[in-house]
Amino acid sequence: MREIVLDTETTGLDPDTGDRIVEIGCLELINHVPTGRTLHHYINPERDMPQEAFNVHGLSTEFLSGYPVFAALADEIVEFLGDAVLVIHNAAFDMKFINSELKRLGRPVIPMSQALDTVQLARRKYPGAQVSLDALCRRFEIDNGHRTLHGALLDADLLAAVYLELIGGRQPDLALAAETGTDSGSGDSRTVAPTDRPY
Repeated sequence: MREIVLDTETTGLDPDTGDRIVEIGCLELINHVPTGRTLHHYINPERDMPQEAFNVHGLSTEFLSGYPVFAALADEIVEFLGDAVLVIHNAAFDMKFINSELKRLGRPVIPMSQALDTVQLARRKYPGAQVSLDALCRRFEIDNGHRTLHGALLDADLLAAVYLELIGGRQPDLALAAETGTDSGSGDSRTVAPTDRPY
């Protein structure tokens, strides 16, 4: 079973008012085990970066101006996602942004039925509890001390660990997969460490 843990960073909260994706991070799971295959891109949103959004992820207009626009990356992103289940924290938000970008290019959208929302999963499992990514990391004792700002691939990596706990705990061979760290992705996919952030 192939699943993609996915996160995006954006210029704001609503693509219908002109907000765009500025970063996408994806991590592949096969049978709930990370394969080491990832996809990560910073994306030029072709617009300014509001201060409120910059305060969340630290990605400036100047920094992003040197990266490709979504149209140049769409084929690679769509191919990487394929028909996998998309594991997303607050799936409606990210799916709306991804589909807005696809619609802008006249491409087919990704059905919501392909997404698995870990916020809803956590709410069902822990009614009344906080279900933010940070709160769930604390609950499962997942180290997120390096998460001073949001980052798509960093958050996808944390979410993968949270998701595996939500569905019943880490798999025995999870640690082995993490230690090998092999990247079977395409040459265009790249893994970026949190220290490569523009701040």
